[in-house]
Amino acid sequence: MNLDFLAPAASTAVARSPMEASAADEGARFELRSGWNVAAGYGSDPEAERRTAERVAGWADVSHLSKLELQGPAEELAELAGASLELGTATRAQDAWWCPLTQTRALVIGEQVPGAALRERLTASPPNRGATGTSLIDVTTTFAALTIVGPQAAEVFARFSALDLRPSSTPVGALRPGSIARQPAVLIREAPQRYLFLFGWATAEYVWSVVADAGHHLGARPIGADALASLAEAEITESSRA
Repeated sequence: MNLDFLAPAASTAVARSPMEASAADEGARFELRSGWNVAAGYGSDPEAERRTAERVAGWADVSHLSKLELQGPAEELAELAGASLELGTATRAQDAWWCPLTQTRALVIGEQVPGAALRERLTASPPNRGATGTSLIDVTTTFAALTIVGPQAAEVFARFSALDLRPSSTPVGALRPGSIARQPAVLIREAPQRYLFLFGWATAEYVWSVVADAGHHLGARPIGADALASLAEAEITESSRA
C-alpha cells in the first residue's frame, strides 16, 4: 500500500489581502509575488492607471507590506534602525519605514523588511552588553494597508478623515495616528503626494469601500502594484533633479 498521502506536502498556501475581493470587483489582475496574491494592475492599459494617478489620484492595496512590531528601550530601537527615532516622524532606514508609536514601541514597514536579520541581531549578545531587552512580533496580518497617491490624494482623504494633511502640519515623513474612515489608523506621508495608512485587518473591506466612494467621486481609481512602483520611481527621479 502506498502511504505517500500521509507525508506532509510542501506548503503552497497563498497569502491574500482582506481587500482582494474588493479589488477583484474593480477588475484587478493578480500575480503571485513573494507568497502574496498581489493586485498588479487593473484593466488592459497599465498606463491608464498611472495617468489617472498623476492627474487626479489613485489608491493601491499594499497589505502585503511586511510589518514588524519592536518593543524595547528607545536607545536599542534607534540602534537597530541605525538612525534616530522621533515620535511623530517616520524614519526611512534599511529600505523600510521605522515608526515609533511610543518611546519603547515601533513599527517597521517595508517591501522587504529584514525580519530574519533583525531577529538574529535581537538574539545576539554583544561582548560589551547583556542580552537585548527588545522583542519582535510579526504583525503583517494584523494591519491592512492602502496607499493613496496623486495631486488630489489629500482631497480624497478629506472626504473621510479630519486629519490635517497640510504640509505645515503633516510634512513628508510625518507619522500621524488618528481616525481614518472612523477607524483607528496610522498614516505616513511618504512623499508630497503620497500617503500610506494602516488600519485593522478585520475592517479592511469597509475601509476600501469608503476610499472607493470618495475616490470615484473625484475621478480617482484603484491602481496596481506596478503603477504604484512606477510612480515611486518618477518621484525619486524628480527629487534627484530638484
